[in-house]
Amino acid sequence: MVGTLRREDVPGTERLVGWVHRRRDLGGLLFVDLRDRSGVVQVSFGPEWSDGESLERARHLGSEDVISVEGEVVLRPEAARNPELATGDVELKARHLELLNPAVTPAIPVFRGPSEELPSEELRLRHRHLDLRRSELQGNLRLRHRLILAVRNYMDGLGFLEIETPILTKPTPEGARDYLVPSRVHPGEFYALPQSPQLYKQVLMTAGYDRYFQIARCFRDEDLRADRQPEFTQIDVEASFIQPDDLFGWVEGLMSTLAVVGEVDAPTPFPRMRYTEAMDRYGSDRPDLRWELEISDWTGALGTADSELLRGAVATGGRLRGLRLPGGGTLSRKEVEGLEVVAKAAGAPGLLWAKRTAEGGSGPLARWMEPEHWSATGAAEGDLLVVAAGPDRVTSPALAAVRAAVIRALKLPKVRAHAWLWVLEFPLFLEEGGRLFPGHHPFVLPHPEDVGRIEGEPTSVRSLAYDLVYNGAEFGSGSIRIHDAGLQRRVLRRLGMADEDIDRKFGFLLEALASGAPPHGGIALGMDRIVKDFVGAPSLRDVIAFPKTTAARALFEGAPTPASPSDLAELRLDVRVGRSE
Repeated sequence: MVGTLRREDVPGTERLVGWVHRRRDLGGLLFVDLRDRSGVVQVSFGPEWSDGESLERARHLGSEDVISVEGEVVLRPEAARNPELATGDVELKARHLELLNPAVTPAIPVFRGPSEELPSEELRLRHRHLDLRRSELQGNLRLRHRLILAVRNYMDGLGFLEIETPILTKPTPEGARDYLVPSRVHPGEFYALPQSPQLYKQVLMTAGYDRYFQIARCFRDEDLRADRQPEFTQIDVEASFIQPDDLFGWVEGLMSTLAVVGEVDAPTPFPRMRYTEAMDRYGSDRPDLRWELEISDWTGALGTADSELLRGAVATGGRLRGLRLPGGGTLSRKEVEGLEVVAKAAGAPGLLWAKRTAEGGSGPLARWMEPEHWSATGAAEGDLLVVAAGPDRVTSPALAAVRAAVIRALKLPKVRAHAWLWVLEFPLFLEEGGRLFPGHHPFVLPHPEDVGRIEGEPTSVRSLAYDLVYNGAEFGSGSIRIHDAGLQRRVLRRLGMADEDIDRKFGFLLEALASGAPPHGGIALGMDRIVKDFVGAPSLRDVIAFPKTTAARALFEGAPTPASPSDLAELRLDVRVGRSE
């Protein structure tokens, strides 16, 4: 491979194949940078060592032509060596050149200089075959391969079996819409693509396969973001007869192994924090702990201020919570008002703020601030206070968004470059619009101390669910599962499901649990997200070979497409395109 040539290969003869990266014609001499996925090497052509036909062919080579060259590996002159290339000490003096396949002019450039911007992402996705030749993407996919290989080796070393579960499966409610697949041999019936292997891996535990893992492909028909794709890869893990600590140890060891490959730090053990604490201190269940900025509860400190707004928020059960920003007084009024826009976008009705000055203070909140209030908040001269008033379900996401915004605005220094965290004891149920929803999914084991409150106080029930967070991104989500069929039915009933629906959708799982299921638990870790954050890519599309757009379209191959009338007839389907109700 062209990128492997080194000083040790001098003297020697080689035949190299690859793509023309660049061509430089200096009149008597001609240089071609030859590229394959291993790197780039310089190939030189000249009348003293190249045959005449090859020299003439070389003068007409175009970008991305595919060629084969044969010649002698030599040291480049000292002044001509390139320290930026791994092959920069050597070159191939080509005797013979064969044009294997000429290329049309590339629709997008594969090579770009340091000051040149990439083409638009839409254009790059449309010509993905060319975009994938870029060294950045090739490096990302090489790292992805090495990380997946490390996963398999590590899990095998712990005695886990890699077992494949079905791709064509049964539709089940797991929080997102299923992709449905019509069955030709069973007209009018549908498979679903799996949102996760969740139920199958639990059944494997009941079958005695006590340590399972899989590099699993999963599918969710949901709106996309930079960190979401309709199809994705996860490291799926399940084990029997375990407690959360067992799984934490395995996963921390796995992350440490992957961190070595990805050249990031993962000092173990990872810190742990309960869900309620994370929401209270950071307003988020996946806090970014690279910065120490925390939310403060100033209900007691500011609740006595002469303000109907503040007192009213407290009187109706809300809290006064906010951030103290050292040096935040340097932000302009426009910048501070921008923080209010951020809070409103996150669902808060507004944001109060005050700057501590030598004369007292300025800002909407300052007019209610007495000396004792400034002291109680810890604000010093030059500091900025931002406060959200109301119930936590409103103020927490708003303050989390403001926290992220002020970190950027003030360019706050990081206290650590790599922040790992376990978030524990998520709520078993969430309530929205008077309806209950699973906090994670319906198969999570309730906290033993809270089982008695499932029927009467469901939103107070904690679960044995846990998330792994890295630099503010959720890397994985897991739990200890319900292994008792009766308890599983209770939870499903509390979610509003009738027994006949439970039996129709989950009868096979309840049957397996009732057959002698061991206590078990596991986790699913997002492979795409791990690669993305390890390389610092802005989007998952930079670490997936053939990703979809935010509209769930594959621009390169042109999917999805309408089905032909003959295919629909064979499936006995009639498609009516219209607005969904």
